[in-house]
Order: sequence, then C-alpha cells, then structure tokens
Amino acid sequence: MRIVLVGPPGAGKGTQAAFLAKNLSIPHISTGDLFRANISQQTELGKLAKSYMDAGNLVPDEVTIGMAKDRMAQQDAVNGFLLDGFPRNVSQAESLDEALKVDGVKLDAVLDLEVPEDEVVKRIAGRRICRNDSAHVSHVEYKQPKAEGVCDVCGGELYQRGDDKEETVRKRLEVYHRETEPIIDHYRAQGLVVTISALGEVADVTDRAMAALQKSA
Repeated sequence: MRIVLVGPPGAGKGTQAAFLAKNLSIPHISTGDLFRANISQQTELGKLAKSYMDAGNLVPDEVTIGMAKDRMAQQDAVNGFLLDGFPRNVSQAESLDEALKVDGVKLDAVLDLEVPEDEVVKRIAGRRICRNDSAHVSHVEYKQPKAEGVCDVCGGELYQRGDDKEETVRKRLEVYHRETEPIIDHYRAQGLVVTISALGEVADVTDRAMAALQKSA
C-alpha cells in the first residue's frame, strides 16, 4: 500500500507510522529521517538543505520533494510506503501526485488522525523530558513520575521543552491548520481520505487504522 499519514502535532503520527509500516511491511518515510539521512550522507540535496537551515531559512519545497522522490525510488519502497510529514502543503501534494503519475502508480489512502485541539495541547504541553536522556519522557497527567520533577528511569531532572509550551503548541496548530490541513480536502476530492479518531490507547488506534485501511484497499 502507498499511504500518506496526516494529523496535527501531538496526534501520535510517528508512533502510529512505525506500527503501521511494520504491520503492512512497508517502509516508514518521515521528513525528519529524510533530512537527517541526506545531510549525514552529504548528498547534493542534503548540502542544499543544510545551507538553508544554517542560514535560518525554511528549506524550499523542491528540495524536500527531491529527497522524497529519491527515497520512494529505492528498492524497499517499490511495493509501497508510508509517508509521514510529507506532503506538508498542497503544493507538495500536487508534486507528489505528479511524481507518482510519472511512475504509473497512485496512492491507496490518506489516513487522517483526528484529535480535538484541546487534547493536542494537553498531550504536548504536559510532556516533561529528562535532562539526562531525552528518550525518558513523563507526562503531568498521563505518565506521572513517582516524585515530581524527577525521572523514574535515571533520577534526572524533568523539564518542559520550549516548543512544548502551550503558547508555542497553539502557534504550531495555527501553522498546521493554515498550511497542512488543506491537503485533506485535496485528497478528499480524489476519494482517498480515511479519517479515524486518534484518541485512546496506542494499540486501539493502530487497530482502528488497520481496519480502516483494509476497508479502503
């Protein structure tokens, strides 16, 4: 299957993408991984992206699209892929449509993870990270540490990242609504959108997603 995963910040896209890709035996292609791989391998696109990032500028769509096309052309993606974080706007979605058309293939589904805005804010703004190891994550409501402000795993100090503060989260949501959400209507016009609730346990959301995708296949 060829799938695009869409949803606001805090919807659990990264977590669901990993489970779905494994269940469907297709590669999980995220924009973050694409950038890191191209920059570390010093590809031409990676060098170009780094030059924009080092200057504090946004990486142009054509650079991101180039990276995504290169990745989708690799052998493990021939029979399908799951795109996470791309396309990020309608222009990128149109470029993806064109690239797939040239290759004689098409998307099977666009999975839209739906989460109420207040829940997104609660999920992200409540997150606390360990200063010793950023992989150790607690939450003021959903995963409370035994001792306030202390990591259960290693005893390190827990803190709130700057981009997890409520004001920043709401700004990120504004950007999502303005730039990314319109791709849902773009794909809905093609009959590709499958919307599921991303509330509840991770396993329940995965089951919901798999059932919806199988129904749309």
